[in-house]
Amino acid sequence: MLEILMAGGWALAPILICSAVALAIVLERWWSLRRKAVLPDGLGEEVRKWARSGQLDPAHLEALAAGSPLGELLAGALAVRNRPREQIKERIEDTGRHVVHRMERYLNTLGTIALIGPLLGLLGTVIGLIRMFMQVMAGGMADPTKMAGGIGEALICTAMGLVVAIPAYVLHRYFRSKVAGYCVDMEKQATALLDDLTGAPVPAARPRRTATTAATGA
Repeated sequence: MLEILMAGGWALAPILICSAVALAIVLERWWSLRRKAVLPDGLGEEVRKWARSGQLDPAHLEALAAGSPLGELLAGALAVRNRPREQIKERIEDTGRHVVHRMERYLNTLGTIALIGPLLGLLGTVIGLIRMFMQVMAGGMADPTKMAGGIGEALICTAMGLVVAIPAYVLHRYFRSKVAGYCVDMEKQATALLDDLTGAPVPAARPRRTATTAATGA
């Protein structure tokens, strides 16, 4: 395997660097986007109980915000809990944008690696083929067996570029979908807290028209 990598030449170095960066991003995002780290079980209900009791102080809110992305979102709503519903909703939306931005950290870099991996591999292959044909032009007609071996070595870069790009693309899409799912769950929790804070009334059911009332009205 080492000989195959060395045969790819210096053009293989950027691909290896991209693979190392992609691996670091995947490990970091996998750890940071664990469900219990983003949406701790029972946190939404617990925070709503705190809001009903009215026993909330700045230190409590600060600890809640530092605990998880969901805690940060709910703490943002609790910080302005005495304001009108629209202002609380705006604060939730503003905080939510910051939370989502942090959850998507490094994912653009991972997507870029998935995009440029095949291009770097193709560049290495083209450079290798150019070098081989320049040697043929300088030394006359070469041995076809050696030319086939040189073409195979040049294609190593393309293969390595695809090996790096395909997993990076798949994992990029996976983490994106995971963040989108978290956003839906966080929105549900924030809406439930907003209703508790503002006491949103439940729409009353319209009384059914009975035969007695119909007869009376007639």
